[in-house]
Amino acid sequence: MKVIKIGGNVIDDPQALARFEADFARMPGEKVLVHGGGKLATALSKTLGIETRMVAGRRVTDRQTLDVVTMVYAGLINKNVVAALQAQGCNAIGMSGADAGAILSHRRTTGEVDYGFVGDVDRVDAEGILALSRAGFTPVFCAITHDGQGSLLNTNADTVASEIAKALAARVETELVFCFEKPGVLSDPEDDTSVIARIDAAAFERLRAEGTVSGGMLPKLENAFAALRCGVKKVIIASPAFVASPQVPHTEIVP
Repeated sequence: MKVIKIGGNVIDDPQALARFEADFARMPGEKVLVHGGGKLATALSKTLGIETRMVAGRRVTDRQTLDVVTMVYAGLINKNVVAALQAQGCNAIGMSGADAGAILSHRRTTGEVDYGFVGDVDRVDAEGILALSRAGFTPVFCAITHDGQGSLLNTNADTVASEIAKALAARVETELVFCFEKPGVLSDPEDDTSVIARIDAAAFERLRAEGTVSGGMLPKLENAFAALRCGVKKVIIASPAFVASPQVPHTEIVP
């Protein structure tokens, strides 16, 4: 089973997204897609006069922002991706964590930063996801989860992908691929040829201390290592081209 997460600026680039969707649809075997929200939620929030706050690469979600991200992630983006995959012959089914109770979360306890209506994942229904896959469906998840008490929660899309992969890995051999607009983790953010081929835990701590990795890359790498610790066979950070051509430069995360 492969869990592919697509995000970053790819979501905002119709041509790049269309290429990825075509490649993903052709990818053989059982698979799950998780998508981020790109800049659409931020743009809609601005149009509606709602302030966007980000801390360490994570969105602070008040009640108004939760409504916006639900509309954009679970609605506009999810359904457009599903429609595009269906057009490519991939029997995609759009899902949030609330659908079929697939991903149960709790609201993050307030610490130094109150992230608002942000969910930390408690449980993923891996059996349900496998049942959908084995019935011929390809699940396409947005990053909206639920608490089981009627409330939706905004959850980091990298976390959703990692938690799905971890849950599946307890049952089937699972690989996790994070795709975004860069070819991998870069030693020089301005040089796309500076891909770091392998990153272990010690290298991650060094890169974080140096400031080489920051912002949204931090939760991505944290989730990558969490997945490995829970039995995911392989974790890759790459451009969307990796889906069709695994030989392209990319970063492999290793224990």
